[in-house]
Amino acid sequence: MRVGTFVLAAQFPGQGQGEALHRAVRSAEVAEESGLDSVWLAEHHFVPYGVCPSATTLAALLLGRTRRIRVGTAVSVLPNQHPVALGEQAALLHLTSGGRFSLGVGRGGPWVDLEVFGGGLDAYEKGFPEALELLLEWLDKPRVAGGGGRYGFREVAVVPRADELLGDGPAGPEVVVACTSPKSVELAAEKGLPMLLGMHCGDEEKADMVALWRSAARRAGQPAEVAERVAHVSAGVAQIADRPADAVETLVKAMPGWLRQGLDAHVTVDGRHRVMRDPVAYTEFLCGLHPVGPPRLAADRLAATAERTGITRFALMVEGSGDLAATETNVQRLGEEVLPLLE
Repeated sequence: MRVGTFVLAAQFPGQGQGEALHRAVRSAEVAEESGLDSVWLAEHHFVPYGVCPSATTLAALLLGRTRRIRVGTAVSVLPNQHPVALGEQAALLHLTSGGRFSLGVGRGGPWVDLEVFGGGLDAYEKGFPEALELLLEWLDKPRVAGGGGRYGFREVAVVPRADELLGDGPAGPEVVVACTSPKSVELAAEKGLPMLLGMHCGDEEKADMVALWRSAARRAGQPAEVAERVAHVSAGVAQIADRPADAVETLVKAMPGWLRQGLDAHVTVDGRHRVMRDPVAYTEFLCGLHPVGPPRLAADRLAATAERTGITRFALMVEGSGDLAATETNVQRLGEEVLPLLE
């Protein structure tokens, strides 16, 4: 079982953006100190839902401040950036961290980001497969040319090469794909890439997506050992307390305000209607799905998810209290009290 944290750098009502980022950095440092496996960093633009606009930049900082823990993006949004530029950053972080960087990529949403960064709605609706293919090619080959509909350029040398890691280690950074639909699951499977599945999904839905991934991988001709080797990642929420009611109360007091403020700030690029979840009901829903409660309950829920879905890697949001000291304690308890129960 590999348990890590999912860091959004969430800005709760009444907090400043610097405060949110400081809590994000500290939670990652404490995660390493507490023996957790990984830190996964979210990326958002123009909203207090998460105030980190570049997951790779924050990953670079955290890789420099840590020595053991894996740091990944969850996710870098491909429609908002050139896949070659992202590939260069990923190779750089892979090489300079000794192979501790994972690149999570996703399609993002139909937000105003697409207008600001120039990708446009087409990049979101149709362009993700081309961008992902170019990114993977950049991380695998010594020279690359762009021959797609959106990215066309003459052949250039790949510098730095992701396979130039000194010492033992993988030939390139792990690439993980955020999947929210059958189409994205099938795309990840065709490439033999692990999925990152969202915190809003229950075990049954995640199990169905894993099954779809395996069948799509077989149809695409992926070797059987690929399905055995690929380790998908399940996102969730974790809040550890001595009593279940105390853990739930902590999140229900804090998360709805953050969700309401953060989700309301999202603006669609084309004015399409958005249906918003009720923040209190959604928080309560998450508390029922994920490791929220005493250490034994948290461990049992993680073990149950692993048994039902086959997923043994977790990225757990630990900052749901919105408080720095409480977040640090939550991470410590996750590593020191929950992890031993999973061994």
